[in-house]
Amino acid sequence: MKIDGKCHCGFIAFEAEADPARTTLCNCTDCQALTGTAFRVTVPTEAGSFRLLAGEPSIYVKTADSGAQRRHGFCPRCGTPIYATSTGEDPKAYGVRVGTLSQRDDFAPTRQIWTRSRQPWVNAIADVPGVERGA
Repeated sequence: MKIDGKCHCGFIAFEAEADPARTTLCNCTDCQALTGTAFRVTVPTEAGSFRLLAGEPSIYVKTADSGAQRRHGFCPRCGTPIYATSTGEDPKAYGVRVGTLSQRDDFAPTRQIWTRSRQPWVNAIADVPGVERGA
């Protein structure tokens, strides 16, 4: 499926190809810290299909406990996380942050990873009272 998206302020814009069935919710503590919340929802793009349409992201290289490195791209103006990808230069997949997609409603998670780090209250979130709009 063709996707497109942008950061909150619109400085970064991109397009790619992605399969909604591969959407993943990650509960790892790195994703919790990097998003400032309980989890992150990501979908991998088809290798070589990611293309920036506007702006140049700032890059943060994260080193995992395993020693593997991932390049995280985010907007230098508003701070929106855009993607993570490998450090090589070959055509690669990008893990695009679902909240940045114009088509985000089509990308419900189909699996969760790092559930051992999941915040205990996440399972009960549907029971938390809500209002349609903020104050």
